Amino acid sequence: MCPSGRMGIAHGAGAEEGHLNIIVVSGAMARARTLTLDWRHWALGGFGLLVLFLSFTLLFNYVTLRYAASINHPLLQAILLDDQRQEARRSQEVVQGHLNAMAVKLGELQAQLLQLDGLGERLAQMAGLKPKDLPPPSEPGKAPARGGPAPTLSHELSVDEFSGLLGALSRQVEERSDQLGVLEALLVSSSVNKKFLPSLPPVDGGWLSSSYGWRIDPFTGQKGFHEGLDFPTETGTPIVAAASGKVIFADVHPQYGKMIEIDHGNGLVTRYAHCS
Repeated sequence: MCPSGRMGIAHGAGAEEGHLNIIVVSGAMARARTLTLDWRHWALGGFGLLVLFLSFTLLFNYVTLRYAASINHPLLQAILLDDQRQEARRSQEVVQGHLNAMAVKLGELQAQLLQLDGLGERLAQMAGLKPKDLPPPSEPGKAPARGGPAPTLSHELSVDEFSGLLGALSRQVEERSDQLGVLEALLVSSSVNKKFLPSLPPVDGGWLSSSYGWRIDPFTGQKGFHEGLDFPTETGTPIVAAASGKVIFADVHPQYGKMIEIDHGNGLVTRYAHCS
């Protein structure tokens, strides 16, 4: 037994492995008390020390940053200044990242605008239009935008200036798209009109024996006006429509014999008469 008022630490033979027995003796005749500490007690104590350390660290940082401006201490002032520099550096990196992304977008819009300008000019030439014949910009009172390289800047642009340039270029791209839409509609209309305009010979391998206009009638021998074209060919030769359309008559006509009549729209009708 330990002397009076002492505490002893012992590892008994019967103690479980990983446990620590603490024997406390108070007084000459008192009975000894044994405290057993296992891994749970050690883990709880370590966690408590960690929480205490973190709380002290946070409190120290708060007090340092809160009162560093009023406490004229070189160390505290240096810590506060370094924190402000780091915050300013992070803000600058974020702003620079936004500017870089906007610069890339600005370049893409300029390239897209140049492509639209070139495509618009080629389509206008195909449609037989001049630049002045194109529709004006969508915004009233605003002159048509012109494509071209970006102007040389004498200073670095801010975020607001970049936003303004992006907005202006976006509007120009929209205007070019509207103009190309009008050109597309004109080209489609022209293509459709050509498709339904009679321009093909009605037979393959035939030849034109009599054209439209005044001629000597082969039956009467007198001068008369011929309202058609004659294509002599062999009997049974298939007839080909001169253009796209709808057959509105296919029967025997009292004057033209076997006849086919096709409506091509827009008031255009072709007749294929004297068929075999």
